[in-house]
Amino acid sequence: MAKRSKANTNVDQVRQQNAASQMGNSDTEFASETDVQAVRQANQQSAAKVQQNNQQSNQNNQF
Repeated sequence: MAKRSKANTNVDQVRQQNAASQMGNSDTEFASETDVQAVRQANQQSAAKVQQNNQQSNQNNQF
């Protein structure tokens, strides 16, 4: 039976994952799954939308 922590975590599994990540063989690595270009594009679109909303807000405040 696997040893469990107070938080009901499988201690042996955590140790195995920690050892694998130190060797660079981790199955829990999320950065390799991130589409950096898509994130940059989404950030640019968001920034443009904020800027557009700010300009509209400024125009409405002038009247």
